[in-house]
Amino acid sequence: MKKLIKSISLLVVAASLLSLVGCSKKEAKVSESSDLLGYADVELGKTYTDVTASIKFLTCRTDMCKPDYPGKAYDKYIEDFNKMYPNIKVEVVGITDYASQTLLYLQGAGDWGDIMMIPQIDKKELHNYFVSYGKLDVMKEQIRFADQWMYDNEVYGIACDGNAQGVLYNKKVFEKAGITTLPKTPDEFIDCLKKIKANTDAIPLYTNYAAGWTMGAWDAYLGGSATGDADYMNRILPHEKDPFRNRGDNTHAYAVYKVLYDAVANGLIEDDYTTTDWEGCKGMINRGEIGTMVLGSWAFSQMQGAGPNPQDIGYMSFPISVNGKQSASAGPDYNYGINKKASIDNQKAAMVFVKWLTEKSGYAFNEGCIPVAMSDNKFPAAYDSFNKEGVALVVDNAAVAGEEDLFGNLNSESELNINAGGNLKVQQIIEHAANKTKDFDAIMDEWNAAWTTAQNSEGAEIKY
Repeated sequence: MKKLIKSISLLVVAASLLSLVGCSKKEAKVSESSDLLGYADVELGKTYTDVTASIKFLTCRTDMCKPDYPGKAYDKYIEDFNKMYPNIKVEVVGITDYASQTLLYLQGAGDWGDIMMIPQIDKKELHNYFVSYGKLDVMKEQIRFADQWMYDNEVYGIACDGNAQGVLYNKKVFEKAGITTLPKTPDEFIDCLKKIKANTDAIPLYTNYAAGWTMGAWDAYLGGSATGDADYMNRILPHEKDPFRNRGDNTHAYAVYKVLYDAVANGLIEDDYTTTDWEGCKGMINRGEIGTMVLGSWAFSQMQGAGPNPQDIGYMSFPISVNGKQSASAGPDYNYGINKKASIDNQKAAMVFVKWLTEKSGYAFNEGCIPVAMSDNKFPAAYDSFNKEGVALVVDNAAVAGEEDLFGNLNSESELNINAGGNLKVQQIIEHAANKTKDFDAIMDEWNAAWTTAQNSEGAEIKY
C-alpha cells in the first residue's frame, strides 16, 4: 500500500509543479462573494458554526438514498455531520436520469438547490453556475484531482471520491477455473474467460449491456490503463491521427475495445445481453455466478456488500501492459459544485458540508475509493492487488493552456462522447460482435473517420 500511496502522491505533486506560481492562502477566498470563504480557509467545527440553513444536495447515488443500502447511506452521513453543524439541515435528492436532468436544471432559473454533482458542461461555463472553491495553486495543496473542473485558474468542483480503473473478479471462480496468475494482456484475459467457461458454471464476462451507462465505463481505460501516459487523454489524443488504429502491440484504444468484441464473438458473455440486470449482477458476482465485470473501483464495495461472500470479490488492473508494465487510469468521480445563485448562508452551509464530506466523513474509504483530501492516505482493500502487482496509478494531466475545451469539442463533434455518456457506441460493439454484422476493424475505421472529421472542423493540428 505504501507504493500505491507514493505513486499517486508523486503524480499529484508533479501536476502541481506545472502551474505553481506561489499563491498565498489569502487568495483562496472566493471571488464571487467577499462573505464566502474559500475551501482552504474553512476550519471545520470553527467556521460558520453560527449559520442556520436548509440546503438541498442533488446526487446520482440513488442507491445511497435508500435506508437498506448495504453500505453507509446518506442519512447516516448527515446524522454525523449534524453532530458538528446541528443548525444546517441537508436534504438529499437522488436523480435516476442524472446526467440529462441536471443539465436541464442548469438551464433554468438557478433554483435547483445548493450542491450538485457537476454534469458534463463546457468548462468555460462553470463560473455561470458555480462558486469557486479557490485558486488552483491553493486547491492542489488541499485535494487530489483539483484540476478536473478548473477554468482560468479557478476550481469549481471537488471530487466526491477518486477511482482507479480495473476489472472486478470473483476469486473463487478464478480458482475453480484453474487461473493462478492475474492476466496482464488482452490475450491472457481472453484465455482466462475461456477457462471460466470451460471449468465453471459462471458467466465469464458480464457486460451489463442493458443498463447502458455501464457500457460507457469501457471508455475510462483509454488513458493511463492503455498507454501508461498521463499526457495522452488531454494533450495527445486531440492531436493524434487515427487514435483507434491497431498498433500491433495490444495497447491503446484499439486493444481496450477489442477485448470486449473478442469476448462477445467467442461466446464468453451472458446468454442474452439484452436482459442483463445491473442491481441483480451485484449479488451474482458475490455468489460466484459471474467471473468478471469491467467497472471502476467504485463498484468494489457494492459487490462486496451484495451478498455473504465479500472476501471473494477481487479487483485487478485492466489487462494491458506497456513495455511490460501495467498502469491504471485514476481520476475523480462526480465533483461537488456549489450553486452560484444560492443565498450566501446556503453557500456557507454548502461549503462546510462539502468540506466535511471530503475530509471527515470517510465517504471515499467506505465506498472503496481513493481519498480526495491530500491529508488522507487511507486506501481501501480494492487496491491490494494493484500494490502487490506493482501497478502504477496514472492521473491525466490537464490540457495545455488555451486548449481546455478542445477534447470536449472533438468529443461532441465526433459523437463518440468518450467518458461523456458514449454508451451507445460501446453497446454497438456488442451488437456487431454477437450478430456478426461488422468486424472490429471496420468499427474502428468508422471511429477514426469521425475523429478526423472533428479535428478538421475544430482546426486541431495533427502532431502525433
